[in-house]
Amino acid sequence: MQRKRTSKAAWIEAALAVLRSEGIQGVRVERLARDLGIAKSGFYWHFKDRDDLVQRLLDYWEHEFTEVVSENLELRRLGPRERLTRVAELVLEHDLSGFDLSFRAWAAHDRLVARRVNRVIGKRFDYIREAFAELGFEGQDLDMRTRLFVCYSSAERATYPGVSKKALRELVPLRMALLTGSDRQHEGER
Repeated sequence: MQRKRTSKAAWIEAALAVLRSEGIQGVRVERLARDLGIAKSGFYWHFKDRDDLVQRLLDYWEHEFTEVVSENLELRRLGPRERLTRVAELVLEHDLSGFDLSFRAWAAHDRLVARRVNRVIGKRFDYIREAFAELGFEGQDLDMRTRLFVCYSSAERATYPGVSKKALRELVPLRMALLTGSDRQHEGER
């Protein structure tokens, strides 16, 4: 009888699902094996131990949910407004913020994870800050627009539960107009 094998990616996907629903305390080898319908021994083909899985989970989140955007050369070729709009669309289309709250909750109880999460969020801030800076924003104006963009993007799906992606997609142009518009235009009116 041949044993069923499961890929490393399947283990990580299963771990992410449990992380989202139960938090890191639910991410246990036995649990994941049961969820995948395979023997626990299959885990050790891909990971040394649970700590190795945890590190790979963090690596996966950093790459697949941040670096796929921040290191995308095609996005870099776009102008700053187009780039910001496309990033907002990509986050929504591919649920790139879908695990952010789970990783932040985990970070609240683990210093090493907190450092890693802060590094990832820092990468996001740097990337978005660059686009707003290209639009001419600076100082507090630059910082606030960057924070609003990143924080909103991280929490949008949780803030609007049950709202369709289509409806959220329709809000992107409004959000971009608010964030990329200049209050300086209206200073003379005050």
